[in-house]
Amino acid sequence: MGIFDKISEPNYLKSDFSFMLIPIQITSKAEAEIKHIMAHKNIPADYFLRVGMKGGGCGGMSYALGFDKPKAEDQQFEISGIPVLIEKKHFMFLMGMQIDFFEGDEARGFTFINPDIPRRHDQ
Repeated sequence: MGIFDKISEPNYLKSDFSFMLIPIQITSKAEAEIKHIMAHKNIPADYFLRVGMKGGGCGGMSYALGFDKPKAEDQQFEISGIPVLIEKKHFMFLMGMQIDFFEGDEARGFTFINPDIPRRHDQ
């Protein structure tokens, strides 16, 4: 996958500029788990993987991951065959982030690695 990938915009947002830097990476482990969830958890075919931010302040920002329909304020991408939504106002905070999936003896889940976001003061 190159640094630039084709993106798609809803018809009401069509422009002549259809190539853009994709701000996030999805590891092969995360890709496999996302595709497994999409196939086995009754995710509607018209839903996308939504990647976003929530929180802030002294608690720091946290990442949000879920499935949703596109909205007017979203940018749409396709990463490794996964349709992805990112709200345009979150774009700069997600730049350089990597989504991974961890599975151990006592825990499993998605992890978010972003070297550009400072660590919380309580960690």
